[in-house]
Amino acid sequence: MSDLTHFSDSGRARMVDVSSKDSTLRVAIASGIIRMQPQTLQRIRDGQIGKGNVLAVADVGAVMAAKHTPDIIPMCHAIALAGVSVEFSEIHTADIHGCVGIRALATATCSGQTGVEMEALCAANVALLTIYDMCKAIDRGMRIEQVQLEEKRGGKSGIWKRGESL
Repeated sequence: MSDLTHFSDSGRARMVDVSSKDSTLRVAIASGIIRMQPQTLQRIRDGQIGKGNVLAVADVGAVMAAKHTPDIIPMCHAIALAGVSVEFSEIHTADIHGCVGIRALATATCSGQTGVEMEALCAANVALLTIYDMCKAIDRGMRIEQVQLEEKRGGKSGIWKRGESL
């Protein structure tokens, strides 16, 4: 288990000690998709969801999630986030079920001794969950898929981008 840093030599869970790491600019970008019926996407676009502006609320949910990541991920460090943002884009190409979608792209940044991948992933997930929550009364069949890290920068390991070799 020596390459799994969240475990001690005896196999017990622990929070990694990052005190000897250099503080560097850290950036992580995560994405995910929520699939829905075309009518649901149209109602979101037209502002016809009774609970309010779906993407504005999802944006706030994403920021809140990133800020609370160490409260829900047991070994995650509490870090001072410098910024969290989410961009939404519509997916008009229907899948095999006739569903279209919304893609969330969440970016988290900090200057610190550990990365912000978990914060970006939590932000993307909660943005999508918020969309589900706000629209579930009209489309219970929505599904969240393909939540993944797209890119991370900073620290000893440098830059990693999805699709590039390690």
